[in-house]
Amino acid sequence: MIPAPFDYVAPSTVDEAVRALADAGEDAKVLAGGQSLLPVLRMRLAAPTTVVDLGKIGELRGVRDDGDAS
Repeated sequence: MIPAPFDYVAPSTVDEAVRALADAGEDAKVLAGGQSLLPVLRMRLAAPTTVVDLGKIGELRGVRDDGDAS
């Protein structure tokens, strides 16, 4: 099945991503790998107005342990 139409935004910084999500409002979805969002879009179980792709934001790549956060 083909997903419903939506706007696609691929910011390159965290600030741009936050701004895009704020501008899009409640109906925005975040794409961060796509393992769960893409099938849901294809089956039309979700119909966001905007998809914000975090894949181009370098500072969000990878996993690190900075110690105890408390």
